Amino acid sequence: MDVDRLNDFFGSLAPGLHGVVFDESAPERVVGHIDVTDTLIAGTGFLFAPAIISLADTLCAAGCGNNLDEGQSFTTVELKSNFLSSARVGERVVGVATPAHLGQQTHVWDVTVTNATTGRTMALFRCTQMILTAR
Repeated sequence: MDVDRLNDFFGSLAPGLHGVVFDESAPERVVGHIDVTDTLIAGTGFLFAPAIISLADTLCAAGCGNNLDEGQSFTTVELKSNFLSSARVGERVVGVATPAHLGQQTHVWDVTVTNATTGRTMALFRCTQMILTAR
């Protein structure tokens, strides 16, 4: 799906509320970002961890969707995040999602989340989706 359609679709949903913006979308790679604003900051002064998960999981969802056949859907069955650093207001966070496995019953996607302002890796994320086919 092209990035304009993805941005329109997710814009009023939870990812849009977290500021997720798609920059690239292809079957083998999905890229997006969030610009850190005051509303995304936790009590610590750093980016709220669920905003990072929202970015990464949304990129995986788009990637999975890019690889489905007609009549198929999916649901997330597992996700894991390792947080390595964070971001502050005014910084940009970028996620790059790539498939680790594109099977008939499951897809596994990895996302590296980077603070584009500092260049530091912020999080490593893995998501497993179960492919659903209408019966």
